[in-house]
Amino acid sequence: MTEVARRAGVSISTVSYALTGTRPISAATRDRVLQAMTDLGYQPNALARGLASRRSSILGLLLPLTGRGLGATETAFVTGATAAAREAGYHLMLCPVGADDTDELHALATQRLLDGFLVMEVGLTDGRVDLLRKLDVPFVLIGRTADTEGLACVDIDFERTVEDAVAHLAGLGHRTIAYVNHSRDSLAGGYGPAKRTETAFTAALERHGITGVMVPTEDTAGGGRAAIREARERCPELTGVLVMNENAALGILADLRESGLEVPFDVSVVSMVTSPVVADLASPPLTAMTSPGTAVGAAATRVLLRRLAGDSGEAGEGQGATYEELVPCELEVRGTSGPARTRKPARGRR
Repeated sequence: MTEVARRAGVSISTVSYALTGTRPISAATRDRVLQAMTDLGYQPNALARGLASRRSSILGLLLPLTGRGLGATETAFVTGATAAAREAGYHLMLCPVGADDTDELHALATQRLLDGFLVMEVGLTDGRVDLLRKLDVPFVLIGRTADTEGLACVDIDFERTVEDAVAHLAGLGHRTIAYVNHSRDSLAGGYGPAKRTETAFTAALERHGITGVMVPTEDTAGGGRAAIREARERCPELTGVLVMNENAALGILADLRESGLEVPFDVSVVSMVTSPVVADLASPPLTAMTSPGTAVGAAATRVLLRRLAGDSGEAGEGQGATYEELVPCELEVRGTSGPARTRKPARGRR
């Protein structure tokens, strides 16, 4: 570091600041330090730096992985968090730790290899949250528990998202709507998005004076097929469908087409919390409440980094203070929603 400082014409402390980001320096100075490092072939030892600073510059992303893997929507949260961490000189490590994997999380948190955690797929009650609080480890939720007192949460505004989706269909004249939610296991386990949208859907129907039915299903195309069949059996007069996940949405579109129903002329479909990539690939392209996953992942990471730096920032962002930021999905009308037309009850499958 002494040689780097001499070659760059700066102090040793400035070299340290350029490497750790603990204090701001000008871009020109940082560029001189990095060029000197390149010229000298200097590569800092991350382990040694961590021992000296008691920081690893690594954040852990707690994201349970299921058999279906990561879709485009989930990936957006990860890429947003990764970009924000990298911009601040941090790395992001994916840790497939679910709400019940508290032993594994205890080992990760107590080894102090990670400076802090981002927690995804949050339940209304979540063992990971209780453990991290007990261990006094910095963390931010990408989601919300039922009780957010003393927690930092950045989440999708599910209540507004559902209201906007129902309002879109109601404004087109749809009077009977089905909502295809996440699975029964997700609802029974208190998965936050599933429970919040269930409540929001009921409230939105009442506000708009329309009727509807909720059908839980697996997050697969096959689940979507089964769900739309059940919904049509329970509500033969339905003309609108909301669906929570993009895999099920593709199955719904396929089943309606195979049943001789045209989208959106017979049935309109709106997919909620959906990646534009998936929406555009569907046939017809999906009208969607577009997921703000990239923005949510980045925002949560920045809140965590401010807490690690001891910067209270905006009111309520200090470590241990309650902080909540909700980002709504934005409606993007494509080819699967249109005016409701009066028709006879839905025909049976051909």
